[in-house]
Amino acid sequence: MIVNRTDAPLTAPEGIGILASHYEEVRSLTEQLCAPLTIEDFGVQSMPEASPAKWHLAHTTWFFETFVLADSDPSYRCFHPQLGYLFNSYYNAAGPYWPREQRGLLARPTVAEVYQYREYVDRAMRRLLYDEEQTLAPACRERIVLGLNHEQQHQELLLTDLKHAFGINPLRPIYRELSRQQNDGTALPPVSWIDSPGGVRWIGHDGLTFAYDNEKPRHRVFLAPFQLASRLVSCGEFRAFIDDGGYERPELWLSEGWATRCTQTWQAPLYWEWRDGTWFDMTLGGWQPVQDAAPVCHISFFEADAYARWAGARLPTEMEWEAAAGDCPLRGAFLDVETLHPRPLWEAFPGEPLSQMFGDVWQWTGSSYSAYPGYCSLEGALGEYNGKFMCNQMVLRGGSCATPRSHFRRTYRNFFPPHARWQFTGIRLAKDS
Repeated sequence: MIVNRTDAPLTAPEGIGILASHYEEVRSLTEQLCAPLTIEDFGVQSMPEASPAKWHLAHTTWFFETFVLADSDPSYRCFHPQLGYLFNSYYNAAGPYWPREQRGLLARPTVAEVYQYREYVDRAMRRLLYDEEQTLAPACRERIVLGLNHEQQHQELLLTDLKHAFGINPLRPIYRELSRQQNDGTALPPVSWIDSPGGVRWIGHDGLTFAYDNEKPRHRVFLAPFQLASRLVSCGEFRAFIDDGGYERPELWLSEGWATRCTQTWQAPLYWEWRDGTWFDMTLGGWQPVQDAAPVCHISFFEADAYARWAGARLPTEMEWEAAAGDCPLRGAFLDVETLHPRPLWEAFPGEPLSQMFGDVWQWTGSSYSAYPGYCSLEGALGEYNGKFMCNQMVLRGGSCATPRSHFRRTYRNFFPPHARWQFTGIRLAKDS
């Protein structure tokens, strides 16, 4: 597996370009996120939907090797001929792949060899990016940008997958010590309802910067007047739902949601546990008491929908959410803030009626994941990136505390099946005007 390389170190030239600089930042951050891990942590796969950290490191590297280097450099030699089989995720047009639910069975390649794989591909990518005499073809540049955004997606998945692995471990391991935000005596602002007049609105990405194909094309929609809650639903508010028997009342639940609740025996959000008269929550900083003022997270769509019905409200559509978000400053608790957990909102920003629109938790919408009018997927294997998942998924908006800030846009459409809970997912309510 190990390939000997005797080339002299490749250093970045003066005045490194924006794309090359972004490449270095993204690739470096992935490895920084793995720095707190022990060697035993890298291979754990706690459920079929999650992947080992080692797999994330290798798969994001395979993406550049397969869709950039092999396509643009006829002289490029792959690090190892079987890594495409092991670290292809789901791209059928790129060839067969190892079963997703068995990624944790791969003791080899070793963690050290995966890092050597990353170094090998990074060196080839640097030659491509640092060659001042070479002008990257537009198609190559677009694939590199897509690969960087792809890796940023996996940075979030890396954290949520690790959290799930640590969360089911009775030892309650700590990924990293977190700074717990303390209340300065300010009360959590009460929820107010912000009116939107509706009407004809533009939805989707304008095409001036990078966006995924599922955010396009920009198009007009008609919205009836609606109201959006001024902030996210808090843990304390969700506790009231639990105390009122919310998990025992089938009339609040969608049929499939109630069946899932019964099968999975849900009684509270994922990672919550009742102990000695107190709710505790597993965080990336270990086991901590639930903070009532923090946004509730690790909620499925089914739970979010049941809570909304209990609260006399509903979930916003993704079109309502995007229309309301258009006037909000794009700031919030993203990965860069390094809270690694949703933070309490002690007071709203003056002049901003809608708080917590971005960061903290992904917000479930009432919209199923489907194509926009006139949607066109990418050509070739990359056409499988988004389009083939437009079935049995629900849309989430807003980003989370594990989302890199530079990766996010107001038009960003995340999607997961309605039973999924291991992502940082929460609730914002809506009403008809």
